[in-house]
Amino acid sequence: MLSDIEIAEQAVLKPIGQIAAKVGLKEDELEMYGKYKAKIPSSAIKARSGNKDGKLVLVTAMNPTPAGEGKTTVSIGLAQAMAKLDRNVMLALREPSLGPVFGIKGGAAGGGYSQVLPMEDINLHFTGDLHAITSANNLLSAMIDNHIYQGNELNIDKDRVLWKRCMDMNDRALRSIEIGVGGGTNGVTRSESFSITAASEIMAVLCLSSDAQDLKKRLGDIAIAYDMDGKLLKASDLNAQGAMATLLKDAIDPNLVQSIEYVPALVHGGPFANISHGCNSVIATKTALKLSDITITEAGFGADLGAFKFLDIKCRKSGIWPDACVIVSTVRSLKYNAGVPKEDLTIPDVSKVTEGFPNLAKHIENMKAMGLPVIVASNRFPSDTPEEIAELKRLCEECGASYAPADIFANGGEGGIELASKVLEILDKDEKTEPRFVYDLNDSVEDKIYKVATKIYGASDVKILPEAQEAIKGFVENGYNDLPICVAKTQYSLSDDPKLLGRPEGFTLTVREARLAAGAGYIVLLTGKIMTMPGLPKAPAALKIDIDADGTVHGLF
Repeated sequence: MLSDIEIAEQAVLKPIGQIAAKVGLKEDELEMYGKYKAKIPSSAIKARSGNKDGKLVLVTAMNPTPAGEGKTTVSIGLAQAMAKLDRNVMLALREPSLGPVFGIKGGAAGGGYSQVLPMEDINLHFTGDLHAITSANNLLSAMIDNHIYQGNELNIDKDRVLWKRCMDMNDRALRSIEIGVGGGTNGVTRSESFSITAASEIMAVLCLSSDAQDLKKRLGDIAIAYDMDGKLLKASDLNAQGAMATLLKDAIDPNLVQSIEYVPALVHGGPFANISHGCNSVIATKTALKLSDITITEAGFGADLGAFKFLDIKCRKSGIWPDACVIVSTVRSLKYNAGVPKEDLTIPDVSKVTEGFPNLAKHIENMKAMGLPVIVASNRFPSDTPEEIAELKRLCEECGASYAPADIFANGGEGGIELASKVLEILDKDEKTEPRFVYDLNDSVEDKIYKVATKIYGASDVKILPEAQEAIKGFVENGYNDLPICVAKTQYSLSDDPKLLGRPEGFTLTVREARLAAGAGYIVLLTGKIMTMPGLPKAPAALKIDIDADGTVHGLF
């Protein structure tokens, strides 16, 4: 069997101008990044502002397991299947971060015969968006520390600086450091920490902005520190927003690439769903809706994280709303949630499918409760038996969800025809879905946390630790009570404990830290042991990645 990168290398790509033509874009409207990548500038987007919006399909999943679910792969395969059914379809996906690529997860451009290409470029530096975000983030950090060093006219409390530096790589050594060591011309000594670029508020800001001017305003609204009197200071107090926006002038434009079967794909923005909002850019999604009849988008990790935040934060702010939701599952993942060890997941056991189903059932219930019709996509593996598949189908239909198997890894779009048909049954009814939010924006921050924890995660109670409670109090006193919340928690469980599989009950969600993302427009609540700077595993994927004398990359997948 060929590896993902071998399949990608054998694929014959079309010039990006031909891909653009499929959705009515002219080649001279594009900003080219070689033969197979391009950015769509704002002028081309504005020219289509009068187009009617197409339908929107959100792809999410049950909680991820070591067995792998293939959410991005299913998203791409579903779009390819719709194209085979002669539908005008487009993808709107996130950009991979170098951290997971060189860490434990590997690339994030799909797999098998359902990939977006050129996968090596997409997984590595692509068009430089993440580097621009990193630079803008660290420019603000440099301006904060320089201001303190140069006399501190704003009276910044150096021990209450909220803004953190970032880099696009897993590096646990940067979680807690001292800067300005030595004093003098080295600057003012203070404690500092790094986040990974995908967790930077600049990433969230870029992905939630409606245009370049909105981006600049949001950059100016970023809360950077408290002054000595307890007043929150913003980036605009340093007049940093103009320079930051300048660094992001190209990054804000969505990137156009193609799937292995030539479906146009916008790959833009890459916030993690466990520590950020987990959705591609509003600009890319809205652009795809104007250019196609059907847009397939995905949100990170399980429906308790990316999909919920997609609806609660991205959709609430942008005014879009999906017409259907696809939840990706596998027989193997259900058995894992029933306690079957990873090495035994290929052993047939219908009873374990039934036992592990409550995890998937909770995600189905959550999406239906928020107003979305649900289709469960069962990503097929060779070890799945007809009896296990039949049981999964029965359980899904009992929960009020449509069901379809998908064999898109090995067969591309052809393997997703049944799934696409199920989705189209819903879209073709043309029934408008209405948002149902879990909380109101005028609820207290504490009430918002409680409602999300109990209604979405299934917790019985919430505990907010004193440090987090004090931070929330400060945010509220400075006028930030009416923001949505963004809970940072483990992706592996509905709870804040990664070891609690299935559908845990009776647990207490513990909030240990609160951070204000005023530019992005939400409050971040950190739970459990979640960190905004991941670390490399003992044997990182980087050990297997190499490039030969001909420039061919090996080991990326």
